[in-house]
Amino acid sequence: MEAELAIQEFLEYVVVQLIKHPEEASVIHEKDDELHLYNIRLHPDDAGRVIGRNGKTIGAIRSLAVASAQRHGIHINVRLEDTET
Repeated sequence: MEAELAIQEFLEYVVVQLIKHPEEASVIHEKDDELHLYNIRLHPDDAGRVIGRNGKTIGAIRSLAVASAQRHGIHINVRLEDTET
């Protein structure tokens, strides 16, 4: 359980550093059987900043989170969601 919380805190920290509306950002952790799902919810104006050019920024964030999860023997998926204004 400690690893799941650490990954969630990592995702929250990284995302908040990239966006203009940090008060509207959240990372929701859900467990579905053996898969841990991390849903990143953002203000619609911030989605592009987190996605990055050709998806490189979110790809890098996912890669780091997956690498950390693998060290702890867990499987994760990171999804990006827009919130409605």
